[in-house]
Amino acid sequence: MDTYTVPMHDVDRAIADDEETGFVKITVDEGTDRIRGATIVARHAGEMISEITLAIEARIGLRRLARVIHPYPTQSEAIRKAADACNRARPISRARKLVDRSLRRLRR
Repeated sequence: MDTYTVPMHDVDRAIADDEETGFVKITVDEGTDRIRGATIVARHAGEMISEITLAIEARIGLRRLARVIHPYPTQSEAIRKAADACNRARPISRARKLVDRSLRRLRR
C-alpha cells in the first residue's frame, strides 16, 4: 500500500481560516492509484470525504482526481494535493515495473 498525506497547514484555505490542524491521508494499492481508503481529520472532513467515497465507488483512481477541477481556495485542495503527489510518484512506479518485468525475463 502507498499512502499520501497532506497536512492541513499546507492548504491555503485552512491557513486563511486559521484551521491548520489535521490532515488528509489517502491509501492506494502499491504501484497503482486505486484508492483503498482515506482518513480525513480536519474541521471540514465531513464535506471532503464524499469526494473520496465517490471515487472509490466509481473506481476513479487517485491520479484522475488530480485532473478534477477543485475550487480554490477550499479545504478540499488537500485531496488534490494528495492526488498530485500520487502523480509525481507515477514515473518511479512505472520504471520499477519495467525493471521488475525485465529481471523476470532474464531469470527465465
